[in-house]
This record gives sequence, C-alpha cells and structure tokens, in this order.
Amino acid sequence: MALPFLPGNSFNKSLGQNKFHKSHHFDVSNDVSMLVGFEKPGIGGEPLRGQKLKTRNSNYPRGEGSNLPAWVAFDRQVLCFDAYFQEAVYEKREEQYRVRKCKIYFYLEDDSVQVIEPRAKNSGIPQGTLIRRHRIPKPPPNDDEYYTVEDFNLNKEINLYSKVFKITDCDEFTSNFLRKLGVRVPDNGKAPGDPYSNYRKAMDESMQPLRPYEKHDTLKQFLDHDRHVLRFYCYWDDTESMFGDPREMVLHYFLADDTIEIREVIPPNSGRDAAPMFLRRGKLPKNVEALKQPGKVTDRTVLNVFGPTGHGGRYILDSLKTGASPTEFYKDSDLTLGAVLNVWGRKFLLVDCDDFTKEYYRTKFGIDDFPSVQYKQDPYKSQGREWPPYNGWGSEEDSLCSCMGLLPKPPRRDFIKFMEKDRRGLDSNVLRFLARMDTTKPIDMDRRFIISYFLSDDTILVFEPPVRNSGILGGKFLERSRIKQPNQPLYSTRMSEYYLADDLFVGAHVDFNSHKFILIDADEYAFRYMENNAGEFGRANINNILSKIRSAAGAKPDDIRSFFMRNDPDGTGIIQYEQLGALIRQIQPSISDHEIMTLARMYAERSAEDTVDTRKLLAIAQEQLRKRNYEGFAKLIESFQQADQAKSGCLDGEIIRNVFQAHHVPLPDDVLRAVMSLVTSESGQVAYNELVQQLNWRDSPIAPMQYQPVTSDEAWAGNKANVVNRVQYNPLLDDIFGKQTNN
Repeated sequence: MALPFLPGNSFNKSLGQNKFHKSHHFDVSNDVSMLVGFEKPGIGGEPLRGQKLKTRNSNYPRGEGSNLPAWVAFDRQVLCFDAYFQEAVYEKREEQYRVRKCKIYFYLEDDSVQVIEPRAKNSGIPQGTLIRRHRIPKPPPNDDEYYTVEDFNLNKEINLYSKVFKITDCDEFTSNFLRKLGVRVPDNGKAPGDPYSNYRKAMDESMQPLRPYEKHDTLKQFLDHDRHVLRFYCYWDDTESMFGDPREMVLHYFLADDTIEIREVIPPNSGRDAAPMFLRRGKLPKNVEALKQPGKVTDRTVLNVFGPTGHGGRYILDSLKTGASPTEFYKDSDLTLGAVLNVWGRKFLLVDCDDFTKEYYRTKFGIDDFPSVQYKQDPYKSQGREWPPYNGWGSEEDSLCSCMGLLPKPPRRDFIKFMEKDRRGLDSNVLRFLARMDTTKPIDMDRRFIISYFLSDDTILVFEPPVRNSGILGGKFLERSRIKQPNQPLYSTRMSEYYLADDLFVGAHVDFNSHKFILIDADEYAFRYMENNAGEFGRANINNILSKIRSAAGAKPDDIRSFFMRNDPDGTGIIQYEQLGALIRQIQPSISDHEIMTLARMYAERSAEDTVDTRKLLAIAQEQLRKRNYEGFAKLIESFQQADQAKSGCLDGEIIRNVFQAHHVPLPDDVLRAVMSLVTSESGQVAYNELVQQLNWRDSPIAPMQYQPVTSDEAWAGNKANVVNRVQYNPLLDDIFGKQTNN
C-alpha cells in the first residue's frame, strides 16, 4: 500500500546521494538544436522517468574478494554450447534440407562469440569456422545491442546474422557457470538427425565389398621404426664371370617398410665408375622367376564374363583370391651372419654388421653370438706393399722417401724423442760402455774402446783412448752414426735393423761394421739410467732377474742358502762380488754380467762415503746464489703460498721448479733437484718453507767449502776397480725365496 502524497509523507530522494553530475542531453546537429542523449542517464547517473538503459556488456554479480575487471578475472575462460541450424536445399531430389551441427564458443573476457562446424568426411560443404570470433550484434530492431551471457541457455534460439541456431547442450563448466549466475539450466536437448546423412550411412553399410576386407596398417610400423636401419656388410664373388672380381657391398634394411638398399664399396683406383648405388631401395623377393604374363599378377581375378561385349556386359570377380600367386620377400628374420641372399640371381654373403644391428637382434630374437665370416683369401689378405730394393745411394730412409711420391721429401726425424732425450744439465742421455775387441791377436786384445750410445737419435760413437807408447794412434775409431746389425742383406726391399739401446749391455757381443767388440763395463750414469728405466731395459730390471734365478733354482731354497753360507765362514751375511758372480752362474749359467752387476748394486754394502754430504751441497747452492746476489726469497714464499691452495706447506716438485724458473733463480736445475731431495717427503711432496730457508744465504748462511767441480771425462776408461766389493746376500735370498721363518 502506497503512502498518500501529503505533507510529512514525502521523502527527499537526494538523501544519502553523493553523485550529482548531469549528462549532456542536448547538442547541435547539422545546425539544428535537438535532443541527443536518449540513452544517457539523469542527475547522478539515475535513469530518467520511463527510461530503460541498454546493457553494453555482460553483468556479472560481484562477490567477495578482489574487484578485478572481467578481462582479468575471466581470462581464458570460454563457455561451450552445442547447437544446430537448418539449411534449405533447392533443386535436389535426395534432400530438401540439411541439419548442420556446430559449436558456439562464448568468451567471457570480452563477450565475443565464435561459431565452428566440425568437419565431416566427404561432406562437400565448406566447413570449419562459420563465424570468426568477435562481438555479434542482435538482430533488428535491437541491432545497437550485442549478445551477452544472459542471452545463452539450453533450448534457446539465437539469431546470428540471419541464421537461427538452437542450443541443445553444453559442457560441465558452462553448466556450472550459468548456475552460479542464477540462471536455471534446463535439461539437455537432442539435435534432429540429418536425413541425407542417415541415407548415406545406410547405403555405405549395405554395400558388400568385392573381396573380404584386408587391413594393411603399416602406420604403427613406420612410427616405431622410422629412421631405424640395419646395416650388413656383404661380399659378392663375381670371379666366375668374365673380367669379374670380388666386390664388397653394404646392405641397408629399412625397418620402417621392410625395404632393402644395397650400396657398393668402391676402393680407390679400382677403375669403376663412382656410382655406389648397386640396388635401388625396394622390397627384395626371395625367389626370382621368369617374367610373368600381363594380368597374372593383379589384385583382382576375373572368374567369368557373360553378356554382350562392351557396354552391358557382366563379370564375376574372385573375392577370395583363390588364384593369386603371392610373392615372398626378405624380412629381418632372414638376415643373419653367414646367410646367402639371392639378389636377382646374384649370391650375396652376409659377413658382418654394425653395433645397432647386433643390439636389435639381441633384443628382438635373443641372438648373442655374432661371429664375423672370413671371406677373403689369405694370400690376398697378407699381401703388403712392396718397395723397390735399396740402391746404395744415400741412406735407406732417404731412398724410401723418393719412392713414396713424385716430389721426394726428406725423411722425418723423431723431433719429440730428440727434445726429450737431448742433453739437459748433467743429464747427458748418453750411455757409455767400456769395450774390448773380440779377437785373439795379442796387439788388439789390450786395446780399450769407449762406446757411446746417444738416446736422442739412436746413434753410436766409438772412441779409443790414446795410450802412450802403444804404437796405436788413439782417437775417434767410428764416426757417430746409426749402425746396422750384422747378417742382413745389403740390397733388400725391407728396412734394415739397427742397434738399439736394449742391445747394449755389459757382457754383450756386438759387431760394428765387421769389428767385433765385447762390452765389459759401463759408467755410473748408464747403470743408473738403465735401472731407472727398467721397463725398457730387461737386463736392468731387478724383478726379472730375481724371477729368472727363482725359476732356475726350483724348489731348493734351503740348499742354496746353505750354499751361500758355506762361502761365508764368519757368518757376517756378506760375500765378495767375485763370489756372488760365481755362485749365481752356478745356479743360472745363462745370466749376463750386466744382470750380476745390477744385483750387486742393489744389495751392496752401504758405507758412510756413499751418502751425500748435505752441508757441502747447501754450501754449493748458497754460493751460486751469493755470486749472483739473489735475495728474492720473500717473493718465492708468496708464490708458493699462492700455489698451495690446500695450505699444507708442501707442493709437487714440478710446481717448485716452475716457480724457480718463473722467478729466474740463478740455480742450476741439477743442484735444485739435489736440494729438493733433502726436503722431500715419502709421498713426493716438497716442504717449500724449509727449502727456501736452506737456500737463504742471508738468514741461514753456511761457510763456503772447497770442492772439485764435476766435469765430463772424455778419457773415461771404465769404472774404478771393484766399485762394489761386498754384497749382502741375506736380503737377496729373502727377495728370491721369501723370508725364512724359524720353526
């Protein structure tokens, strides 16, 4: 019941209002003043009397939470409706109308609409996107308004550009969204069927195939094995034909479609054209028969023909394919190593395959053994490149280089070996041996020779020290050169063998250009170098010598121990060097003098004279630094500490030498190594603080000492007599037979 319009019963509508703006309703158009604000609200945005404002966009109820715009809140959210529209068909007897089903997408972020018709097979109608995405206006007279979310619901018809779409269904998201807006969603409708589509479907189902349907689906095989190729190495013996020869092939089996391709391996200078494709890719039949008559190999077989010839005739096809002649092709199961393939009448032998092929057969067929087939003949395989014989001009290497090409090049030297084995400080890399002539002439028996072997280029120099009143002029006996081993043909197709470092040892008999020598001694550097490189010199390897004596002694360790003890009546555990040689030769007669010397040096009795005078060594090093006035010891410590990342106070010897070289310390490398050995731990690390402290001639001076510098003696005539006089035999026997236990 409304209140009467009397004083005291009327209320001011502007109470609580805070917006009082006015809209622009009047304007001048074509020089005529008129009302233009039909759709504009009144004061404060309130509608005028009798005015209905048209909605521009969808109106979504605001809930709790942030007040975001629609294009942010509903980003990538789409309502999906199933709809259909009916289209009339003119001048066609089979159909009068079509029912076309489509999808309507309503985008919530901007109220745009898109209509898509799913494509049907063999429809003959342009399908896909019927209406692209945009805002669609309503039909007249409301063409100034656009469709919003309130206009879409099930069982509702909408007019989109004169096409009436009826909505029949929607997805679950769309149904839930409409219910949240407060819209009542009716039950799903059903789109009517298309008469012509139903007619075509019934006609297709009623058609009988000419033969039972055969499904050849090779798509899965292609997707599983695309670019998977088995590789086999083949051999074709074509020597039976005229001008034929053995030929090597590579067979590729493509797992994607079971096809085979064969390529030929063309060796250089074979005289064949550079056409490696021997067989084009395709399926390879197993049995090659004569060319069949036309019409014999076909997909369809005609059983009978009746009726008039030409138009109106009838024929019956063989739907069961009883007269077909199938052709067998090679499969992956037929390809095994040792198998012989019939490649259009040519016999190919499979001899080998690659790793991928082996893994494929191991996985699929469980084959683990893949033996390679020997298909080449032994004489052909062992035939090597034969060079012409040496003609005597120049060296053999130089003559060989003239046969390797039209432009002769000088022979290459082993430059790396030369740089590694060249003289560096006191390391001369020269092995010197004392030798005498292997002769019965009294004059030549007393002559002594120095044989020097240079490790940098494997050359040998023979020098005879001059002896006063001997009647023989001493000096260079043989020029430095490489010396061939005896009993080799002078003009041969093979390179001659030369004397190497392993051929020279104490007790060896050598023949230098028909001059026979016996090596009777060596200098200290040669012994030490051969012992340090025992892997290259077998007669200086203490382990090999001990194993040789152990094998010769057999199971008689007690007899040999008692044999040594009988030669030591005092029981000191020490025997003379001559006694050691005689006893060892009784155990192993084939042992050489060099091996006996190595044993004696290993187990010799050490005296105080053999140790290094540490004080004299440090005095020599400090004198070298004092003469050059070197005082950069603090910088050395800083560099060592920077290189010592673990802060352990120790560094590797090579790092110490590199730092000394970087600071240009005026100290020879051999002296530096000797001083470093004094402060080297068992693990090979050098304590750099102690090293610098010992070399610091300012803070830790050592009084200068008199010493004789070591120089090379060109007149060296062998080691001093009896350098190793006494040998400890107990450690020797323990290393040979093991330590003796007292029961």
